[in-house]
Amino acid sequence: MTGAADTGGAADHAVSPSAPPPPGPPAGGAGGVAAMLRDKSYVRLLVLAALLGAPVSAAAFGFIQLVDHLQNWIFDSLPAQLGFHGEPVWWPLPPLAVSGVLVALFIERLPGRGGHSPADPFGAGLTEPSALPGVVLAALGSLSLGVVLGPEAPLIALGGGLAVLTIRLVKRDTPMMAQTVFAAAGSFAALGTILGSPIVAAVFMMEAVGLGGPLLSLVLLPGLLAAAIGSLVFIGLGHWTGLGSLTLSVPNLPAFPRPTPSDLAWAVALGLVIPFAALGIRRTALYLRARVEPQMISRMPVLGLAIGGLAIAFAESTGRPSSDVLFSGQSFTGPLIASASSWSVKALLLLVLFKGVAYALSLSSFRGGPIFPSLLLGAAGGIAASHLPGLALVPAIGICMGAMTAAMLRLPVSSVLLPTLLLAADGVSVAPVVIVAVVVSYVVMNVLMPVPEPANPMAG
Repeated sequence: MTGAADTGGAADHAVSPSAPPPPGPPAGGAGGVAAMLRDKSYVRLLVLAALLGAPVSAAAFGFIQLVDHLQNWIFDSLPAQLGFHGEPVWWPLPPLAVSGVLVALFIERLPGRGGHSPADPFGAGLTEPSALPGVVLAALGSLSLGVVLGPEAPLIALGGGLAVLTIRLVKRDTPMMAQTVFAAAGSFAALGTILGSPIVAAVFMMEAVGLGGPLLSLVLLPGLLAAAIGSLVFIGLGHWTGLGSLTLSVPNLPAFPRPTPSDLAWAVALGLVIPFAALGIRRTALYLRARVEPQMISRMPVLGLAIGGLAIAFAESTGRPSSDVLFSGQSFTGPLIASASSWSVKALLLLVLFKGVAYALSLSSFRGGPIFPSLLLGAAGGIAASHLPGLALVPAIGICMGAMTAAMLRLPVSSVLLPTLLLAADGVSVAPVVIVAVVVSYVVMNVLMPVPEPANPMAG
């Protein structure tokens, strides 16, 4: 993975700094790729990718459920087991301080440095199987103890690492090209479980690693196949265990028939403004990372205490639970939108402020993904913006979510897909103004904070 020139620290290579460099393109360009697609070994690779989707999805399901179980136990059950009547005001502080110590130890002492640093852009590369324990433990230590990050980056690493391990066990001397394709298929399958759709996962992965040209089909076919099989297994496991399956869609939103000129004007205006908030988050994260990395074990607990303090300050200021600031926001975004009428503008702005700062602190040194906090911040900002003249709730949410994710992720197509998927039946009608906001936000953010093009996963 390649970071910006001003990242304030060396960027990890993809999800493992020890990962081997991606292979070069096959000889013959497009003709060489076409020949590979017709080769029997590629057909065998497709079969292996289909078989891979099931165990990778099962591993992703187990990881997500373990995170959810630990969160519920630590923040809901444990206070009562210790004799408290409800969660004490100070309760977020100890778990987050412990998180800082544990994650620092996992990063410094285990291979792979805990995986991808979420302050860096997504990029290409392989996850070495030896890095998987550190990736999983660092993610569990971050996500289950209240850090404001999501599970998507660890899942990408988990899926890719398990895929590489599998293909090396099947055939030790597998060519690097085949390992890269297989690793991508594993990442597709794992990411599809959390994004609720193999199509969205495929688009995200293609955009994140810069896939294109004749090599697109080479990687896309096994990836889609693994993601499709994995999604079926994930849904089946949710039904069999009674734990349900994940969905991003928010039902019962107000009907939004079509955009208006006012919606378009607000899409441009908010697309111009929101990147400055994203710039503050990202620059804060990079500034802190450069200062925390030299002494992670002593300094990361301080970051954890600061995140907990922000959650407490929000709870004391608004009377709402501290959990609204903690965690990724994945399970809170839908209920927040559904209960939009119960939130005051002041409470929403405080949520954006406190969670935004906690997000920056989390990005700096912990391990996880940046997608869901961006969506939550966009949703909260959108609900607040819906009080502006001439801007209804649904387009306001779509515009702000699209603009925030485009500025934070630098993935414009994915930043259009995610809000439209979340807004369910209104997604199609709101898509034009979301696209406008995403394009404006993406251009503005790249002017404010340019980054190099993502590395081509098939280029040397």
